[in-house]
Amino acid sequence: MAELIFCLCLLLPMYAYIGYPLLLTLLAPLFPAWRHDPAPPLNVSIVIAAHNEARHIEHKLRTLLAQDYQAAALQIILASDGSTDDTVACAHKIVDSRITVLDLPRQGKAATLNAGVAVSTADILVFTDADNQWSRDTLGHLLAPLSDPQVGACAGHMVIPVTGGGLSIGDSLYRHYEGWLRRVENRTGCMVSADGALLALRRELFQNVPAEVNDDFFISTCAPVAHKRIVYVPQAQVIDQGVDEADKQWRRRQRVTVGGLQSLAQRSELLNPFKHGLYSIALISHKLIRRLAPILLLPLLLSNFWLWNEHGFYRLSLIGQLTGYSIAIAGLLDSQHRLPKPFRLAAFLLVTLAGMSAGLWQFLRGQRYAQWNPDQNR
Repeated sequence: MAELIFCLCLLLPMYAYIGYPLLLTLLAPLFPAWRHDPAPPLNVSIVIAAHNEARHIEHKLRTLLAQDYQAAALQIILASDGSTDDTVACAHKIVDSRITVLDLPRQGKAATLNAGVAVSTADILVFTDADNQWSRDTLGHLLAPLSDPQVGACAGHMVIPVTGGGLSIGDSLYRHYEGWLRRVENRTGCMVSADGALLALRRELFQNVPAEVNDDFFISTCAPVAHKRIVYVPQAQVIDQGVDEADKQWRRRQRVTVGGLQSLAQRSELLNPFKHGLYSIALISHKLIRRLAPILLLPLLLSNFWLWNEHGFYRLSLIGQLTGYSIAIAGLLDSQHRLPKPFRLAAFLLVTLAGMSAGLWQFLRGQRYAQWNPDQNR
């Protein structure tokens, strides 16, 4: 029994994080390379939900207005979710008929996004955050795949430079890993979802975002619900910031895990391979098994103790696990960041996996996150 527990607890996380991406990498050459023309002039509404973003919003709006993509019509909607700083006042400093500012009461991000979409007028919705940075060509690259009528949504690529001395190194490397995974998902036609930092969706596919879900997952999966593709566009880049502090990383992982599982519950129809084929398998592998995998690490460790005397492999495995945890704990305790980068990377992995496990427990207990505070992710 201990050997069965050990094998299951080892193989499922390995499949979720390593086996699944490798499998898609091997399958990718069997699928035709996908090409698209430059983006035609489209009617575009850019929606930004913001809470206390006074220090970012003016620069963000000017960047959006300066895009080199020539839209047929451009509308920028800033929806302030009960901001208590000068977010709205800073937005009003830019006098441009293309900008609409909604000064809303505090109601949560989902309701704020729904309010922004409700006043949109364009055929294409683009969602982005107030604090990330665009290049001048970001919008044109993002919208190019929409020249194909089978494409319902487009996902940009988030870049996180390592600017701090803490756990942001893990955030940055994780984005490289996600970029690899999304490239092979994209090649095999089963791109799962998009980041809220940058995504586009056909307006006709939009469904109001329920409270307590991860809004980016829910919005982007409006496409596969309608049997349309999500396309990953690595050239459409935004620069964001990682999280250096362990406590913020812990809280973020809990919120994302709870919201992610709630999102999967809302989109349970997409988990049916008989209806959605390879996309369902990708969704189960990428979003469901990966979120369940961290809770298997504790029984993996305990069963490994039990099997110590059974075979040399189990002894090496236990030593490897204990060494990894020791390096991660040392990285967490290294407040002056004097240890090499692998210690901080191990610390990031430990905090991330522990936060995901705690988030799963919160989800099973019925805890949900209705409010949001962007500063918690910085």
